[in-house]
Amino acid sequence: MTEKTHNFVVTSIDARPTMSNPASLEEGKGNIQHVEHHSSQPRLMSDMIIGFSDGLTVPFALTAGISSLGSTKLVIMSGLAELFSGAISMGLGGYLGNKSEIEFYRRERHREQMEVDLFPEKEKEEIYDIFAEYEIDRESSRGVVESLARRKELWVDFMMKFELELMKPEDSRVWVSAVTIGLSYMISGIFPMIPYFIMKDATKALFVSIGITAFMLLSFGVVKSYMVATSRRQIVVGAIETLIVGAAAAGVSYGMVRGLDRATNF
Repeated sequence: MTEKTHNFVVTSIDARPTMSNPASLEEGKGNIQHVEHHSSQPRLMSDMIIGFSDGLTVPFALTAGISSLGSTKLVIMSGLAELFSGAISMGLGGYLGNKSEIEFYRRERHREQMEVDLFPEKEKEEIYDIFAEYEIDRESSRGVVESLARRKELWVDFMMKFELELMKPEDSRVWVSAVTIGLSYMISGIFPMIPYFIMKDATKALFVSIGITAFMLLSFGVVKSYMVATSRRQIVVGAIETLIVGAAAAGVSYGMVRGLDRATNF
């Protein structure tokens, strides 16, 4: 998280305005310390959420389904195979996805650079159009436009961000994303398997695994929702939704394996 602090002075703690007291909010203007909290690593959190979300549902669904066959050894071997292959697959997906994003950005930047070189007046008009969206007239924005026109790299940066709405991706994102997603998947996916390493009865291990996974899904849902929610109700709803999705995935997998076992008598 990053914090930006503006130079206001807090006269006293009691003088701080609150949303529940609008009068104090009005009276406290200019007398408070304004601290802005923004996430500096939104993509990192997104990758962690993707990895943890899949890691808590896919391995659990698989082990729950295979546990119907009654062999903890089979559950462990199948679960570990899925865990490693799933982590590699998820990490590879993150790698390829971010690499494609970088290549797409470079291609669009090269195209924008050519447009600035070949059609500068047309590109200037596009800047005026961008400012017009914010109700800034040509006269007010003329200085900014001419200043950008004298520095083409900044001009292209401006067009990439405000015309194409593309942020420059970091080259390190390719590997960071792959490792983050893969490790998150691996770490979260091992929890549903813990009972099968300890207990010999696959059915009993399944019930313990259900309890562990339910707790992890709820905890993960709370943390995930806390990052984006604006109220306690949204946090609760997000946690319950995460639990329901995980339970549904496990139930479908368990039912399919159970049904196939009865139908084929393997």
